[in-house]
Amino acid sequence: MTIRVNPPGTRGARVPTPLVKLIGRWQMRTYRRSGEQRVSASTGFPVVLLTTRGAKTGRARTAPVGGFRQGENAWLVAATLGGSAHHPSWFLNMAKHPDDIWLEVGTERFKVRGESLEGQERAEALAGIAKIAPRYGKYQERTDREIPIVRLTRAAAVGEQGE
Repeated sequence: MTIRVNPPGTRGARVPTPLVKLIGRWQMRTYRRSGEQRVSASTGFPVVLLTTRGAKTGRARTAPVGGFRQGENAWLVAATLGGSAHHPSWFLNMAKHPDDIWLEVGTERFKVRGESLEGQERAEALAGIAKIAPRYGKYQERTDREIPIVRLTRAAAVGEQGE
């Protein structure tokens, strides 16, 4: 399993980074306080907390992301950044440190492995996500970069409670 970083785009939506970070911190506090997987009131889709190791800093970084369950032990995440021309930091972190990815779903925290979806499998996954969260289908229209879709699969039980 690998996470492939495709080239950034030349056009895309402008994303106000300070505002996104502020909203993200608020979402994480709300998520952890509630103790259950949430459907975001503002977006209408399921949110999970993704913790990665910073590509530049090496520090643990947690971000709320849309997490779409795929079977019993897998979730799909789309590195949309609102249709921006560049990839979100959490995605680049996953690619740099693929052995240090954690997911929080409700009160449960566990290690996951990431795998980039490609071709028809990616297209079908994005279409499935867009059925649940229509805005995801629009993000690809805003940019000329291929928005990565990553399948996060629960790692073996050994070390799940770590860090």
